[in-house]
Amino acid sequence: MSYLLRKDYVRYECTCGSFMSIAELYFCRHCLELRCGYCVCHEVDSHYCSNCMEHLPSAEARLKKNRCSTCFDCPNCFHPLSVRATMRSAEDGSSKSTPTKRYYLSCFFCRWTTRDVNIQDQTVAAGNWPVKENPYSELLTSYLEYYKMIAMTERSQKEKKTYGSLRKGYTSLTDKYGLTAMIARKRAGLPSLQLGGKDFNQSVLPTITSCTAVEDIEPLPDSFYTEVPDLTKVTTLEQRHANPMLQTEVIGMLHPQHRHFYIKRSLRCRKCEHNVSKPEYNPGSIKFKIQLAAYYHMPEVRIMTFEPLVCGKPSEIILKVTNPTQHLTSLQFGDLVHKDEEDKQKVALKEQMDEKKVQPILVPKLKRAVTTNTKVELPNCSVILPPRDDAAEYDDTGDAHNFQDDPKIVVWRKGNKAAIKFVIVPDASLSHSDEVIFGFSLEYGYVNTMPTLEQRQPQRTEMQVNVYITPGAVSAGLEN
Repeated sequence: MSYLLRKDYVRYECTCGSFMSIAELYFCRHCLELRCGYCVCHEVDSHYCSNCMEHLPSAEARLKKNRCSTCFDCPNCFHPLSVRATMRSAEDGSSKSTPTKRYYLSCFFCRWTTRDVNIQDQTVAAGNWPVKENPYSELLTSYLEYYKMIAMTERSQKEKKTYGSLRKGYTSLTDKYGLTAMIARKRAGLPSLQLGGKDFNQSVLPTITSCTAVEDIEPLPDSFYTEVPDLTKVTTLEQRHANPMLQTEVIGMLHPQHRHFYIKRSLRCRKCEHNVSKPEYNPGSIKFKIQLAAYYHMPEVRIMTFEPLVCGKPSEIILKVTNPTQHLTSLQFGDLVHKDEEDKQKVALKEQMDEKKVQPILVPKLKRAVTTNTKVELPNCSVILPPRDDAAEYDDTGDAHNFQDDPKIVVWRKGNKAAIKFVIVPDASLSHSDEVIFGFSLEYGYVNTMPTLEQRQPQRTEMQVNVYITPGAVSAGLEN
């Protein structure tokens, strides 16, 4: 949750060229590559209402215009409305009549009720609450039918042109395909190909009236100039855009709208078409059937502490690296890896030739670059991280592993975490409030537990990813 509340100080370079935090990346265990939201396919699994938890397939949700037929949103603050009951006697005023329950909608956040807009109370809790319809619905429906007929006309004309261009003489058909006398007689009784299936009559198109400009405009009332406007009774832009068909100007004319559906979506790799994220179908469940998030499969880098950043002077920064996997891994740090444009073109051409059948749609690599303005002294030895052990998080007896670490590089270690010291030197050309950016290449060992037809046992693969870190700005009053 801390990733949602703070700046992305540590960013990873995705395969497509974008830079994101580890919480926004996925790891495909089949391609062994990083994926982000731009290089995966988004598929809608189901629609559901977040209030009543009703879930239904996409086809049925489309018929309901992606809105829940039971729940409503408050038009004032957009919170879900709740049904409240009250006892009311009969309207005729007779003393012998027994009181009955009446139901109305109320917002527990802003105290808005349906009684504020004179909506009558209902006799049942799930009653047919009246919804204010669009006054131009008939006009819009006529336009929609008109353009549907136009689309059918254009499609029919296109088919006629296609059949007309392919038609040849009767003699060529008999000579080319060797039609017998019986087939020739059947062919002679068929309608002409110029019809394109059926003829379309232009008189079938519905008549619509075009909008005409109005020359006489009603003048503004005198109260517009004499009275002070009460802004508390005027609707905001958010309230108007919530119902674009009506867009009332006064709060007293707001009407509740059916609540929008939420969706549960699955993410699929564009290259191998395997799922990297697939949630449970039940809307009340927050679990995932498949969740290949990057922070489950690759080391996580965080900033632990650093000295004040001074232009042209070395500063120490300590990064905490965590191994989230169940296998031991070895870390090596190197310079940023930048491939030449020629190598990229060769790789892209090879992938296009070899994998054209299995990847019909691939997102082109983004031409993005992060300009580093800081030199970094990387550790000259590898760092070994043990596998993740949940029980070791609560064990204070000490670390059971005995690694021969260099104390000048690894300053702290516990479980599957290690604090590594780096030395950075910001450029002398930086000024106050300029962000310090440096990067390095992180090489780590990954054990792929996904069984394949060729290999049944887990295979170890050396992976590489570019990491960019922004610790902060240059300290005030200390730059040269």
